[in-house]
Amino acid sequence: MAENNSAEGVTRTLASYVVDAKLEAIPSDIKAKAITAMVNWVGCAVGGSGHETLDVAWAALGPFAGAPQASILGRDTKTDVLTAAFMNGLTSHVDDFDDTHLKTAIHPSGPVLGAILALAEHQTISGPDFLNAMILGIEVECRIGNAIHPEHYDIGWHITGTAGVFGGAAAAGKLLGLSVPEMCFAFGIAATQASGLRDVFGTMCKPFHVGHAAKNGLSAALLAKSGFTSSEGIIEAPRGFANVLSTKQDFAAITEGLGESFELATNSYKPFPCGVVIHPVLDGCLQLKQAHEFSAEEIKSVELKVHRLVLELTGNKEPRTDLEARFSIFHSAAVALERGRAGIAEYTNETVNDPAVIALRNRVSASIEPGIEQDQIDINITLEDGRVLNTFIEHAIGSKDNPMSNADIDIKTKVQCAPILGDAGVERMIATCRDTLNLASAAAIAESATPNTKAH
Repeated sequence: MAENNSAEGVTRTLASYVVDAKLEAIPSDIKAKAITAMVNWVGCAVGGSGHETLDVAWAALGPFAGAPQASILGRDTKTDVLTAAFMNGLTSHVDDFDDTHLKTAIHPSGPVLGAILALAEHQTISGPDFLNAMILGIEVECRIGNAIHPEHYDIGWHITGTAGVFGGAAAAGKLLGLSVPEMCFAFGIAATQASGLRDVFGTMCKPFHVGHAAKNGLSAALLAKSGFTSSEGIIEAPRGFANVLSTKQDFAAITEGLGESFELATNSYKPFPCGVVIHPVLDGCLQLKQAHEFSAEEIKSVELKVHRLVLELTGNKEPRTDLEARFSIFHSAAVALERGRAGIAEYTNETVNDPAVIALRNRVSASIEPGIEQDQIDINITLEDGRVLNTFIEHAIGSKDNPMSNADIDIKTKVQCAPILGDAGVERMIATCRDTLNLASAAAIAESATPNTKAH
């Protein structure tokens, strides 16, 4: 059932806010959170740049790419701005290691930073302007997500793709200097491209959604800047975004408190490269493994009591690839208990098909437990000697109540990126991101995240 609130002028109100918003009016803690999100996202994009998904995408699209205007992060390649936005959005999500707006399950940085970092290499954009646009883009996509979640997600839409395209359009539109009518058109152009279906989770199409949203959000802003027209009220229109793609339309969630509260305040970061609802099982299994020091061969059975979304999203009992494994709670529990860790190496094709991991995976069961929240889990491990080990995770590491620190994120970024940029290169990249407010050109961020860039 639709929420009882006025739909009139929602798109224009949101557009007006983005057009008029000044960085000076944004609280210092939100600016700091944006910079943390930037470090995390750039690290994920560089870290994911060696994945075969990018190889396949570049083999298909690279021959048709345009002038070398912007970098593919983590690679020595430049391409046109729109293709760079797509590729960087894609690689930032391919390991499922990027940030999460926990209320809506949106991965907010990818559609926004994918769009505007490519743009920043094509035209001079100062660090402060870049950060302002990033914050506004994330605010737009998450507020739109709040208005339609969870019904929109539950029916099968991938909300990062559908709402994320608005974030890319808002951020790019801010940097392009769109007027309020032009920003409304940019939202309209973005909305009619909104897409992403959950049935493709566990395939190359899940990260495709993020790249698609970045590219399409940027193209929406560019088209609007050149006079391309669209609906002026696309969010609230009877046949517009919210009414067509969701049975819930809480328009007040979009407009109330604009400029006073910020969705970045609740952004979260992943300690493990997999679906966020899997994190409680990894946290709990790793704690039990460390505390009791048992071997995989000693485990008779593993019983998991989980939130309903866990099995809906990650109930794949027999993953065959790294992408599928990121959506298998059974693989995740097994690999954590068998290896005592859960990093990138534990989500590779080789690990997924390791006989020892498969054998333990087959001894893992999971059931829905009423009252268990998304960041919680109840784990029982029965050992062959009869002992039963139990733990209940109240708030998994990385959740809003048990967040990663900036130091944690720096370490995560170094582990992901050192094989590509080297230790000194990663330090420089992190320092460049953290110095965004002093950068004359935000293109320095992309430069710091690429090895010896050349044209495609």
